[in-house]
Amino acid sequence: MKLVQKLLNKLNGLHYRQEYLCLAPKSFSQPLQVYLVNGRRIKKNVTTQHQFVGYSPLVFAFSDAALPQNIQLVFLPRLLQPNEIFMQKDAIAVLNLKRIHQGTAANSTVFFYQGTNGAHRFQSAFHQLINSLYNRLYNKKPGNVFLYSNLYKQVQIAYAVPRAIALITITDGSKYNLFPTDLHGQVNSEQYIISLRAGGKACEQVEAAGKLLISEVDCNAYKMVYALGKNHMQPLKPKTHFTFSALLSSTFGWPVPDYALSYKELILQDAFTHGIHKILLFKIINSIAIMPATGTLAHIHNSYASWRYKKGMEGNYLLR
Repeated sequence: MKLVQKLLNKLNGLHYRQEYLCLAPKSFSQPLQVYLVNGRRIKKNVTTQHQFVGYSPLVFAFSDAALPQNIQLVFLPRLLQPNEIFMQKDAIAVLNLKRIHQGTAANSTVFFYQGTNGAHRFQSAFHQLINSLYNRLYNKKPGNVFLYSNLYKQVQIAYAVPRAIALITITDGSKYNLFPTDLHGQVNSEQYIISLRAGGKACEQVEAAGKLLISEVDCNAYKMVYALGKNHMQPLKPKTHFTFSALLSSTFGWPVPDYALSYKELILQDAFTHGIHKILLFKIINSIAIMPATGTLAHIHNSYASWRYKKGMEGNYLLR
């Protein structure tokens, strides 16, 4: 079986060993643009106007009440204006989504859409077949969320846009937890969304506290941040177990993690469960910049990074 696994790895067409590659988005050249479209006509650039908050199933969030029940997003390598016509051959990826929920926080409504189908050209049909086979054979592991064939493609597409990895601080007043998330985003000046694994310890700790501190961190902390992933399933522990700085947040008085570039203090206002996710809506009560966010930590998927490599496009990847 190991021989088959090695053979599939050799034939998968991926240039990098790691599935997710860390980077600093502001130094990431020629990123893909995400457009809401109607047929082949551009309606709106939503690259920075959506939040990726679920991967099983795929869930995007929008604040635009004018969006229809079913939408299509197209990922293109160049800037276009509303009402321009795009060429089908230029579409690197396409995502179809349907509205599944709407929630309210800070007196504003957020609309949630679930992916129904996705297609991309990051790899050839042969290489996509090889990766799909590898996914079916080797990613059905205990404790691992299995992404079935098209959902796997949808997730690859979602991670073609750099997704910021932030750190969440939580406490019950005496003990603490510190863990990363990339399923989050600011909706507007008052609203923030974070998605956590339903039933997980991290989610239970956040709901019990009813508030949290979320920090953007410097990309140089990438190894430390990835290592904290195990804390999603860990109990609260004494403060000395974590890499906190001496800085305390201005409202809660909670410790801010090392390498933090900024932080937000959030109050929980609403939540719902969808698939494996508990999607939490917060009111932003404080937002503090500690230093310029020129090197914020984010990551992208290997399939898109490999496409960029084959096109001769630069990548400022931080390999673990």
